[in-house]
Amino acid sequence: MRRLPLLVDPHGREHRDLRISLTDHCNLRCTYCMPEQGVPWLPKATLLALPELLAIAEVAVGAGISEIRLTGGEPLLRRDIVEIVAGLAALSGPAGRPEVSMTTNGIGLAKLAGALAEAGLARVNVSLDTLRPDRFVQLARRDRLADTLAGIEASLAAGLGPLKLNTVLMRGINTDEAVDLLRHALGIGAELRFIEQMPLDAGHTWTREGMVTADETQSLLASAFDLRALPGRGAAPAERFEVRPVGSPDAEPLGTVGIIASVTRPFCGNCDRLRLTADGQLRNCLFATGETDLRTPLRSGASDEELTALIHENLAAKLPGHGINDPDFLQPRRPMSAIGG
Repeated sequence: MRRLPLLVDPHGREHRDLRISLTDHCNLRCTYCMPEQGVPWLPKATLLALPELLAIAEVAVGAGISEIRLTGGEPLLRRDIVEIVAGLAALSGPAGRPEVSMTTNGIGLAKLAGALAEAGLARVNVSLDTLRPDRFVQLARRDRLADTLAGIEASLAAGLGPLKLNTVLMRGINTDEAVDLLRHALGIGAELRFIEQMPLDAGHTWTREGMVTADETQSLLASAFDLRALPGRGAAPAERFEVRPVGSPDAEPLGTVGIIASVTRPFCGNCDRLRLTADGQLRNCLFATGETDLRTPLRSGASDEELTALIHENLAAKLPGHGINDPDFLQPRRPMSAIGG
């Protein structure tokens, strides 16, 4: 494929990261993401098949995408997940072969981690909001903590690293575990990342007052750890900190921790991400209210050049920020499970 124009938006941000949602289905029902029942699933006929997904990804990689993150719903629910990873890892563009990673709840990794690593998966982010089985059921409405922990172990054994663990603190539910969760991550050589709850839940129950902020998270950790900010964040969503025992600022770091403060400390100015939904809609922001349909043109025989033009058209409409803090902010129609994290 000939080299095509790189993906730069009107604000000068070059886009290198494509998040691909493989399905809107999930085997958990986390309270901050999905309702327990009555989820309106995407029609099966609208979902991208493997050849379609790879065709769009090839165009994106040819246009400059160098990182592909597989998301959901739960991406491991795709029966062709190993073939998807192998196909994506074999693509090549101006930046060479893309790094392929995955965000997952970990359920299924105990069986698939080795095969995914062999297929070309570089690393995984695993959601872990609690270490207590009873609380896991409260948060995820399913009794699957043991499966998640087994998936984390399998990921480490398969070399899918650096391993990152994602935690959403929920007021009155798991804030008392912040220190324990960080200790656990440090103990297994993973980086824990605390993520502010965002207004993307299917029930639209998010409130600013109910959200645990980044400042609060740092205060919780300060009871046991000294955190020292690391420079060189770039386009990464997480602020990263070296972790030392409290009162020992000169000690060797125990590891690192990240905080993703999408609401209280927006990092939109360095955003380099595009998102492709499981039904083939391109989004230039997690909170975008508009999408560009790539599925229909692809199925109608659109050329690579035509698809590339649609990607650039979508990117040209990208706003400077997500607008969560604006008085007229509207929560996206799709919930997180249908957009992809």
